[in-house]
Amino acid sequence: MAKIAGILLAAGESRRMGFPKPLLKVGDRTFVELIVSTMLEVMPRVIVVLGAHAARIRPAIATDERVTIVENRAFTRGQLSSIKVGIEEVSLDADGILVHLADHPTVRAGTFGRVISGYEQDRHPIVIARYDGRRGHPVIFDHSVLNELLRAPESEGARYVVNAVPSRVSYVDVDDPGVTLDLDTPEDLARAGIKAPPSGL
Repeated sequence: MAKIAGILLAAGESRRMGFPKPLLKVGDRTFVELIVSTMLEVMPRVIVVLGAHAARIRPAIATDERVTIVENRAFTRGQLSSIKVGIEEVSLDADGILVHLADHPTVRAGTFGRVISGYEQDRHPIVIARYDGRRGHPVIFDHSVLNELLRAPESEGARYVVNAVPSRVSYVDVDDPGVTLDLDTPEDLARAGIKAPPSGL
Protein backbone atom coordinates (compact mmCIF):
# COMPACT_ATOMS: atom_id res chain seq x y z
CA MET A 1 0.00 0.00 0.00
CA ALA A 2 1.26 3.47 -0.91
CA LYS A 3 2.54 5.64 1.90
CA ILE A 4 0.72 8.95 1.41
CA ALA A 5 1.07 11.94 3.71
CA GLY A 6 -1.98 14.18 3.96
CA ILE A 7 -1.55 17.95 3.80
CA LEU A 8 -4.55 20.02 4.86
CA LEU A 9 -4.36 23.68 3.86
CA ALA A 10 -5.94 25.88 6.52
CA ALA A 11 -3.87 29.06 6.27
CA GLY A 12 -6.15 31.41 4.33
CA GLU A 13 -7.50 34.73 5.53
CA SER A 14 -11.17 33.87 4.84
CA ARG A 15 -11.89 37.47 3.90
CA ARG A 16 -14.91 36.69 1.74
CA MET A 17 -16.43 34.54 4.47
CA GLY A 18 -15.81 37.10 7.19
CA PHE A 19 -14.91 34.31 9.64
CA PRO A 20 -12.08 31.72 9.72
CA LYS A 21 -13.37 28.91 7.50
CA PRO A 22 -11.61 26.09 9.39
CA LEU A 23 -13.71 27.05 12.44
CA LEU A 24 -17.05 26.90 10.67
CA LYS A 25 -19.14 23.90 11.63
CA VAL A 26 -20.92 20.99 10.03
CA GLY A 27 -23.29 19.98 12.80
CA ASP A 28 -21.29 20.30 16.00
CA ARG A 29 -17.85 19.73 14.47
CA THR A 30 -15.55 22.36 13.02
CA PHE A 31 -14.45 22.00 9.43
CA VAL A 32 -10.85 21.37 10.49
CA GLU A 33 -11.82 18.82 13.12
CA LEU A 34 -14.07 16.96 10.69
CA ILE A 35 -11.60 16.90 7.81
CA VAL A 36 -8.63 15.79 9.91
CA SER A 37 -10.70 12.97 11.38
CA THR A 38 -11.90 11.88 7.94
CA MET A 39 -8.42 11.97 6.40
CA LEU A 40 -6.98 9.90 9.25
CA GLU A 41 -9.44 7.13 8.45
CA VAL A 42 -7.47 6.33 5.30
CA MET A 43 -3.94 7.70 5.76
CA PRO A 44 -1.35 7.43 8.49
CA ARG A 45 -0.43 11.09 8.90
CA VAL A 46 -1.93 14.52 8.34
CA ILE A 47 0.03 17.77 8.26
CA VAL A 48 -2.16 20.80 8.95
CA VAL A 49 -0.79 24.08 7.60
CA LEU A 50 -2.02 27.15 9.48
CA GLY A 51 -1.38 30.81 8.73
CA ALA A 52 -3.97 33.53 9.23
CA HIS A 53 -5.91 32.99 12.47
CA ALA A 54 -3.45 30.26 13.52
CA ALA A 55 -3.83 31.02 17.22
CA ARG A 56 -7.61 30.61 16.98
CA ILE A 57 -7.58 27.48 14.84
CA ARG A 58 -4.85 25.51 16.61
CA PRO A 59 -6.98 24.66 19.71
CA ALA A 60 -9.67 23.17 17.46
CA ILE A 61 -7.28 20.47 16.23
CA ALA A 62 -7.32 17.43 18.48
CA THR A 63 -4.01 16.32 19.93
CA ASP A 64 -2.98 13.21 18.01
CA GLU A 65 0.48 11.82 17.35
CA ARG A 66 -0.55 11.30 13.72
CA VAL A 67 -1.22 15.04 13.27
CA THR A 68 1.51 17.64 12.75
CA ILE A 69 0.64 21.34 12.86
CA VAL A 70 2.91 23.77 11.02
CA GLU A 71 2.60 27.46 10.33
CA ASN A 72 3.05 29.31 7.07
CA ARG A 73 4.06 32.83 8.02
CA ALA A 74 3.96 33.83 4.36
CA PHE A 75 0.33 32.76 3.93
CA THR A 76 -0.53 35.90 1.97
CA ARG A 77 1.49 34.44 -0.92
CA GLY A 78 -1.24 31.87 -1.57
CA GLN A 79 -2.01 28.17 -1.38
CA LEU A 80 1.18 27.01 -3.04
CA SER A 81 3.23 28.67 -0.33
CA SER A 82 1.34 26.54 2.19
CA ILE A 83 1.87 23.38 0.15
CA LYS A 84 5.60 24.10 0.19
CA VAL A 85 5.58 24.45 3.99
CA GLY A 86 3.72 21.15 4.24
CA ILE A 87 6.14 19.36 1.91
CA GLU A 88 9.03 20.30 4.18
CA GLU A 89 7.39 18.15 6.89
CA VAL A 90 6.86 15.07 4.73
CA SER A 91 9.09 12.10 5.54
CA LEU A 92 11.61 11.12 2.89
CA ASP A 93 10.12 7.64 2.50
CA ALA A 94 6.64 8.90 1.59
CA ASP A 95 5.40 7.90 -1.85
CA GLY A 96 3.60 11.19 -2.22
CA ILE A 97 1.26 13.74 -0.69
CA LEU A 98 -2.49 14.18 -0.71
CA VAL A 99 -3.47 17.84 -0.65
CA HIS A 100 -6.87 18.89 0.63
CA LEU A 101 -8.51 22.21 1.54
CA ALA A 102 -10.10 23.29 4.80
CA ASP A 103 -13.11 24.71 2.96
CA HIS A 104 -14.03 21.30 1.49
CA PRO A 105 -15.35 19.68 4.69
CA THR A 106 -17.88 17.21 3.33
CA VAL A 107 -15.57 14.94 1.34
CA ARG A 108 -16.12 11.38 2.53
CA ALA A 109 -13.45 8.99 3.79
CA GLY A 110 -14.33 6.65 0.95
CA THR A 111 -13.50 9.39 -1.54
CA PHE A 112 -10.05 9.91 -0.06
CA GLY A 113 -9.63 6.14 -0.21
CA ARG A 114 -10.69 5.95 -3.86
CA VAL A 115 -8.24 8.65 -4.89
CA ILE A 116 -5.43 6.84 -3.10
CA SER A 117 -6.47 3.57 -4.75
CA GLY A 118 -6.45 5.30 -8.13
CA TYR A 119 -2.91 6.46 -7.48
CA GLU A 120 -1.83 2.98 -6.41
CA GLN A 121 -3.28 1.42 -9.56
CA ASP A 122 -1.58 3.56 -12.19
CA ARG A 123 1.04 5.59 -10.31
CA HIS A 124 0.47 8.70 -12.38
CA PRO A 125 2.49 11.57 -10.90
CA ILE A 126 -0.69 13.60 -10.30
CA VAL A 127 -4.11 12.16 -9.43
CA ILE A 128 -7.15 14.42 -9.04
CA ALA A 129 -10.63 13.73 -7.73
CA ARG A 130 -13.36 14.60 -10.23
CA TYR A 131 -17.12 14.90 -9.79
CA ASP A 132 -19.59 15.39 -12.65
CA GLY A 133 -16.77 16.30 -15.01
CA ARG A 134 -15.28 18.92 -12.69
CA ARG A 135 -11.94 18.41 -11.05
CA GLY A 136 -11.59 19.32 -7.41
CA HIS A 137 -9.90 18.11 -4.22
CA PRO A 138 -8.21 16.02 -2.94
CA VAL A 139 -5.19 15.90 -5.24
CA ILE A 140 -2.27 13.48 -4.94
CA PHE A 141 1.23 14.49 -6.01
CA ASP A 142 3.80 11.72 -6.36
CA HIS A 143 7.19 12.28 -4.72
CA SER A 144 8.67 12.66 -8.22
CA VAL A 145 6.96 16.04 -8.67
CA LEU A 146 7.46 17.48 -5.19
CA ASN A 147 10.59 19.36 -6.19
CA GLU A 148 8.63 20.91 -9.05
CA LEU A 149 6.07 22.16 -6.55
CA LEU A 150 8.83 23.59 -4.37
CA ARG A 151 10.30 25.45 -7.35
CA ALA A 152 7.00 26.59 -8.89
CA PRO A 153 6.10 30.30 -8.84
CA GLU A 154 3.64 30.98 -6.06
CA SER A 155 1.81 33.49 -8.23
CA GLU A 156 0.82 30.58 -10.52
CA GLY A 157 -0.17 28.12 -7.80
CA ALA A 158 -0.04 24.32 -7.93
CA ARG A 159 -1.83 24.42 -11.30
CA TYR A 160 1.55 25.45 -12.77
CA VAL A 161 2.73 21.89 -12.10
CA VAL A 162 -0.62 20.23 -12.79
CA ASN A 163 -0.93 21.82 -16.24
CA ALA A 164 2.73 21.48 -17.24
CA VAL A 165 2.42 17.95 -18.66
CA PRO A 166 -1.23 16.89 -19.10
CA SER A 167 -0.31 13.27 -19.87
CA ARG A 168 0.97 12.68 -16.36
CA VAL A 169 -2.36 13.66 -14.78
CA SER A 170 -5.09 11.12 -14.13
CA TYR A 171 -8.57 11.57 -12.72
CA VAL A 172 -10.63 9.51 -10.31
CA ASP A 173 -14.35 10.00 -10.87
CA VAL A 174 -16.25 9.91 -7.58
CA ASP A 175 -19.89 10.18 -6.58
CA ASP A 176 -19.13 12.84 -4.01
CA PRO A 177 -20.13 16.47 -4.68
CA GLY A 178 -17.95 17.51 -1.75
CA VAL A 179 -14.84 17.42 -3.96
CA THR A 180 -16.06 20.49 -5.86
CA LEU A 181 -18.02 22.19 -3.08
CA ASP A 182 -16.33 25.58 -2.71
CA LEU A 183 -17.44 27.39 0.43
CA ASP A 184 -16.09 30.92 0.16
CA THR A 185 -19.00 33.11 1.27
CA PRO A 186 -21.97 32.97 3.67
CA GLU A 187 -24.17 32.55 0.58
CA ASP A 188 -22.21 29.42 -0.35
CA LEU A 189 -22.88 28.03 3.13
CA ALA A 190 -26.60 28.73 2.82
CA ARG A 191 -26.79 26.90 -0.52
CA ALA A 192 -24.99 23.92 1.05
CA GLY A 193 -27.29 23.89 4.07
CA ILE A 194 -24.47 24.78 6.47
CA LYS A 195 -24.97 27.17 9.35
CA ALA A 196 -23.91 30.76 8.76
CA PRO A 197 -20.76 31.96 10.51
CA PRO A 198 -20.71 34.26 13.53
CA SER A 199 -20.07 37.83 12.51
CA GLY A 200 -16.56 39.24 12.48
CA LEU A 201 -13.10 37.84 11.84
